Amino acid sequence: MKMVSSQNKSVYIHIPFCDTICSYCDFCKFLKNDEWIDKYLDSLEKEIKSKYKNEILNTIYIGGGTPSCLNVNQLTKLFNIIKILNKNKECEFAFECNIENITKNKLKLLYENGVNRLSIGIQTFNEKYLNFLNRKHTKEEIVDKINVCKEIGFKNINIDLIYGLPNQTLDELNSDIEEFLKLNITHISTYSLIIEPNTKLYIDNIKNIDDNLDYEMYKHICNKLKDNGYNHYEISNFSALGYESRHNLTYWNNDNYYGFGLGASGYIDNIRYDNTRNINKYLNGEYIKESHKLDLNETIENEFILGLRKIKGINKEIFKNKYNKDIKEMDIVNKLIKENKLLEDEKNIYINKDYIYVSNDILVEFID
Repeated sequence: MKMVSSQNKSVYIHIPFCDTICSYCDFCKFLKNDEWIDKYLDSLEKEIKSKYKNEILNTIYIGGGTPSCLNVNQLTKLFNIIKILNKNKECEFAFECNIENITKNKLKLLYENGVNRLSIGIQTFNEKYLNFLNRKHTKEEIVDKINVCKEIGFKNINIDLIYGLPNQTLDELNSDIEEFLKLNITHISTYSLIIEPNTKLYIDNIKNIDDNLDYEMYKHICNKLKDNGYNHYEISNFSALGYESRHNLTYWNNDNYYGFGLGASGYIDNIRYDNTRNINKYLNGEYIKESHKLDLNETIENEFILGLRKIKGINKEIFKNKYNKDIKEMDIVNKLIKENKLLEDEKNIYINKDYIYVSNDILVEFID
């Protein structure tokens, strides 16, 4: 059984440096060090040149860490490296920023180098919770910096919201959402706080909130954003019409993408790989930590685990074209449809909205 793949691909580039370390973050990151940044960018260029096969790119995403903590000279060097990549005319080029290191000069540099989507880590407007998360911006800075982004010309802006914080009330969450809505931006990503190992919150023995309250908060977010015109298109993501994250849809559609940089992951030619998180190994050109070639069953498992995160689910025709297999021939799909956990319409198979919050319980059923 042969799978059909697209020539167009995506690229994720990881910049692991930060001015400060957030208390909840378990991504690969280091405190900013100019000497390391220069060496890191040299190694990043070598990695891209050694792996990239000059495919046309649909999306590029620069994440971290905190890419916006780089100074103008370092960003210029980064963009010169990115010129290696072959973007199509409609390429979505996204860049992660933190409020505290957004400046007009940096934003102009991003804009002039083709960045057309910003993803900004706000998390909350509440000063108490900003301190708890070790975020270094204020409510006033959020409003000012978002306005500067718009003045420069950025229309496609995502902001991140974290909820489910210890002792947080529904009223406090609602206040945050109200402030987010006032910013009038095109995309909101929402994350329930998860206490991950090797984070300050984990070390401090902070516990997750009650599951029932977490569910109430999730429902409130969904209803509030829907009432204000946002399209709930993926479990945790909401957008104005036409402003869905095309890069993240690459992941959820189980399409190919390169992962460049420390701790980055990629999926190319049916091989999933993870880069090393060891900075010394990376600087020495030992990029990949581990890789795995997927068989057909694993690829189809991933198709379901990722694709059913989308509210519209998996397109039946696309599935058949990819795998030469009718999705309705699969026993697990029919079982979940009979249990009313999965629904179908003319085009798609998707998770019943009543089960979206507990979707992981459904997705694990696809793992062989």
